[in-house]
Amino acid sequence: MSVDDTRLLDPATEDPAEPDPQDGRGRRRLSLTGHRLVWFVAGVAVLSLVAGIVLSRLVVSPAQAAADAEPPEAGLITVPVERRTLANDVTLRADATYDDAVSVKIETGDLGGPAVVTGQVPEVGAELGAAGVALEIAGRPVIVLPGELPAYRSLRVGVSGPDVLQLKAALGAVGIDPGRADSDLYDAATATAVEKLYAQVGYPAPSAAEEAALALSSAREGVRAAEDALEGARAALAAAQTGATDVEKLQADNAVRAAERAVAAAQAEGGDVAGAQDELRLAQAQRAELDRPRQTAAESAGVESARRQLADAQEALEEARTQTLTALPASEVLFLAGLPRRVDEVQVERGSTIEGPVMSVSGATLVLEASAAASDAELLEVGAAATLTLPDDSEATATVTAVEPASAAKDGEGEGDEKGGGAGRFTVSLTPDALTPEQVTALQGQNVRIRVPVSSTGGEVLAVPLAALTAGPGGESRVEVRRGSGADATTELVDVETGLAAQGFVEIVSADGELDEDDLVVVGE
Repeated sequence: MSVDDTRLLDPATEDPAEPDPQDGRGRRRLSLTGHRLVWFVAGVAVLSLVAGIVLSRLVVSPAQAAADAEPPEAGLITVPVERRTLANDVTLRADATYDDAVSVKIETGDLGGPAVVTGQVPEVGAELGAAGVALEIAGRPVIVLPGELPAYRSLRVGVSGPDVLQLKAALGAVGIDPGRADSDLYDAATATAVEKLYAQVGYPAPSAAEEAALALSSAREGVRAAEDALEGARAALAAAQTGATDVEKLQADNAVRAAERAVAAAQAEGGDVAGAQDELRLAQAQRAELDRPRQTAAESAGVESARRQLADAQEALEEARTQTLTALPASEVLFLAGLPRRVDEVQVERGSTIEGPVMSVSGATLVLEASAAASDAELLEVGAAATLTLPDDSEATATVTAVEPASAAKDGEGEGDEKGGGAGRFTVSLTPDALTPEQVTALQGQNVRIRVPVSSTGGEVLAVPLAALTAGPGGESRVEVRRGSGADATTELVDVETGLAAQGFVEIVSADGELDEDDLVVVGE
């Protein structure tokens, strides 16, 4: 389009007062230019339509191409022979828990006041071991000892029973000599051992009651008084048994001689001879009395009585002393079997008053318990190795520790009820091998997958897919092996002896022909 044409299209440039002598020619140009534009647009549209039709016929979608394609020629489907390890596994779901959980109660009946927790409160996850302190109540420890019988009474000198035998066994287990371990009597040796136990855990042994201390003091005074009385009686008896002294005998001798002289004088002088003779006989009798043994029956009786009184006082002292020997209050001991134990839950805190269970504990060993059908349980053996999948999808090893019939309490009531699930079910217990503390924490309370290999080739063996096996006329197993490639490819039937079948493959133990890794065997057409 020319400049003049452009001017003709712009009305603002026209001057109506001055007619253009070439006005007719300009109008023809404008009309011609408009027709060209219309034909140009129409041509572009036609070309686009034609191009679209052509392209729609040339471009085909993959789905349409697949639908229009000819089916492939029929042929053999082959897979290579492999070397691989085959294993049959029993797969179970197991709950990870700590074994033998129990609720701990403390016997507080022998406390003189409220059972207030004053310290030593354990944290969840802590372990309670033998000769450890589980809790502190009213300033006194609760000592953990191994044993199955709960503490149901306080133990002191003189009591006997199976709980005393258990205590002695527990003391021996923590390295303290309890005395006669086969005796069920709590004696002085046991009290001494208990005193050592308190020293080992860092607490003073329980002190005797005030009444017992007063009784002991009184008994000691009684023994001293009885000893003094016996000493006096013995002195009296000794004095009685000794007889006259030399002085007494000399005095008696002098009296006899004086009486003899008096008799002689009376006879010589004509005096009272009879009276003098009487005095002589008296003096002689008194002298003879000094030579005869004295009667000590009364003194001996006094000594015997004093001895009995002393024996009674000593017995009373011994009884009072036994009442002050170290006892073991029921509120200060906690017997638990299978130590150490893990604290699963703590139900008290410092300053609280005990009104029920104080904590829940379980065995410190993490165990896995799974339920298995009888058919699977028959394949499992105690000691078998297993693999467990941890919550983070890593794997750890475990060992089968027990395979037992499931109890009705766990698997439902009744023996033949399909809904109960108890019939034909077994409980499989496993113990994980070494785990890190983080793995133990993550595993607790989880339900995990357990895989127990029950048969294995023990290493890589020659294996083919089960689909590659066919049966020969005599029932023998065989595989069809492809030899060569392309148009010259042939197949050969090779008789084989099979072994373990697992994971969709079967072990080739031997072959009556050439068969090796990477050979192609037919699995279909």
